[in-house]
Amino acid sequence: MVGAVCLGLLTAACGSGSGSGSGSGGGTLTAYVYGDGAVKVQEAAVAEFNKTSKVKVKLVEVPGDSYQNKLNAVMGSPNAPDLLYNWGGGSIKSFVDAGELLDLTPYLTQDASFKSSFLPSVLAAGALGGKNYGIPMRGMQPVVLFYNKTLFAQNGLQAPTTWAALQTAITTLKAKNITPVALGGADAWTEQMWLEELLDRIAGPTVFQKIAAGDSSAWGDPAVLKAAQIAKQLIDDGAFGKTFTATSYTNNAAPTLLGTGKAAMQLMGTWDYSNQLANHKDFATKDEGWVNFPTVDGGTGDAADVVGNPTNYWSVNAHTKNKDAAIAFLKAMASSDYANKLVANGDVPATTSAKSLLGSSPNPAFAQFQYDMVQQAPSFQLSWDQALPATQATRMTTEIGKLFAGQVSPEQFVTDMKALK
Repeated sequence: MVGAVCLGLLTAACGSGSGSGSGSGGGTLTAYVYGDGAVKVQEAAVAEFNKTSKVKVKLVEVPGDSYQNKLNAVMGSPNAPDLLYNWGGGSIKSFVDAGELLDLTPYLTQDASFKSSFLPSVLAAGALGGKNYGIPMRGMQPVVLFYNKTLFAQNGLQAPTTWAALQTAITTLKAKNITPVALGGADAWTEQMWLEELLDRIAGPTVFQKIAAGDSSAWGDPAVLKAAQIAKQLIDDGAFGKTFTATSYTNNAAPTLLGTGKAAMQLMGTWDYSNQLANHKDFATKDEGWVNFPTVDGGTGDAADVVGNPTNYWSVNAHTKNKDAAIAFLKAMASSDYANKLVANGDVPATTSAKSLLGSSPNPAFAQFQYDMVQQAPSFQLSWDQALPATQATRMTTEIGKLFAGQVSPEQFVTDMKALK
């Protein structure tokens, strides 16, 4: 509701940006955050900060499916937020290039305890050009394959750690009129996860690393075509059911299929566990299983590789008039109280203290799985749509949507992607 109201007023009043603060004596910091089931941790942090700060933080929850577009539209304007949630990498590059974000490096350098609170690799993922522009503010978010343990047991299936096991599960479940895999294809980024994982398992991380470095010809690597062909085969085999292109993740439709037993698997970021815990607690606590993405026959990628988001970040508008208060708020992200709240929400913080906190998670086994998965991964590929500049990412997800909707062949998909500059 808050996000919906503010979106309607986006160009009028919600973004205080560079204009609303009133200096150290008071004022408001407007913070845009991705509105989803995990935002309650940020709401609690804001409430705690506002108890003692003269400058108050106003949290604006922007609906997830429109977050990046809204941010792109408002940044650089007088209504831009003072603090902005993001994914690091390509998601903020245009803002950095335009001088819209504050270089946080000096603040981290001047406060060793602040800097050392975060895992160096995760902190680095929020940097561009050797300068820090993001402070980790949510849990680590690797993509995993969730599955329904009860449905698998009832049908004599094994956890799908290999492609053969996944194909057996798809065939068996489809024969029982159970949708094998929930997919919110109305949001193309969910389909993107399948291509990301397939490309990594087929060829390892180097192909997309070339693409992310600006070599669009790397979309022509044979591994990209093979990944697209396997995705098409999954669609043709009915792995995602018949209505997945009209099913959304962001309105919770796809997670509900998994949480209610109407679908048996879902490939999703680990944030979905907290969604299931909030909306389908019995499933999350009793029936939900998880594995890293299955190996692909003949693939050379490491089975321990991970894709997804190292975490999310707070960045600061370079033009905010309440810079000191903004930095003070960011330092709350390093506190043990904030880390404990993340753990209680089912997240694994990107802090150096995380390992010692996992036992208090609502599901310590899942928390430990995530922690070990990330710590042991030879490669952690940032989600493609966050690794590429925003303009390329938008066009890429459009092409991925066409592939999954059957509007283009795998071969045409590759051709279209090679033209992406």
